[in-house]
Amino acid sequence: MEQIITIVIYLHAFLGGCGLLAGIGSMGVKKGGELHKNMGKIFTLTMIASCIIIIPISWLPNHESLFLFLISIFTIYLVLIGYRALSFRSRKKLKAESIDLTISITMFVFSLFMIGYGTYGLFNQIPDNILYIIFGGLGLFLTIKNFIFYKNFKKQKIAWLLTHLTHMISGLIASITAFIVAGLKLWTVAAWVLPSVIGTIYIIYWRRKMKASII
Repeated sequence: MEQIITIVIYLHAFLGGCGLLAGIGSMGVKKGGELHKNMGKIFTLTMIASCIIIIPISWLPNHESLFLFLISIFTIYLVLIGYRALSFRSRKKLKAESIDLTISITMFVFSLFMIGYGTYGLFNQIPDNILYIIFGGLGLFLTIKNFIFYKNFKKQKIAWLLTHLTHMISGLIASITAFIVAGLKLWTVAAWVLPSVIGTIYIIYWRRKMKASII
């Protein structure tokens, strides 16, 4: 059984590595071009697959990790919403579909759990309690923004693009963080949080640039 688990973990790492390279590649080529689109698809598929196959492992004896489970769910959410945002580009789309709402509502619930569990951990010495609160808060913020987007996406010309950009870059940040923490064995609060801080600054830069381009 352990041999199978080891193989799955290596496959998880391999797919995550492919996603990381595809994500970085998509950021370095012309946005909206064919290469960007193809790299984006590879990034989406490999990141989701990498997270899905590690979720069962996070519940197995000697491999239990609630944090790994929740971060995997969070990463899947980021990539799915980033990809689904492209569907809002169509003029024929008048409202968010059930799958869009389901993804956001699911992450909203998990985010509340993470915040609650992390807060509980502050008083009960649960490891990584600060990380639960930080990522739970980030998830809560993004899902609330999702619901606002679903309601008003027709009012802003590039709302779909800003949502796509925010979530895809956040997904890339997740893969970079995973490489630092798991690949380089740096399990510290700084290793978990610093990529998100830098990535947030990058997201703000691109969002402002996109908004300025339509003024």
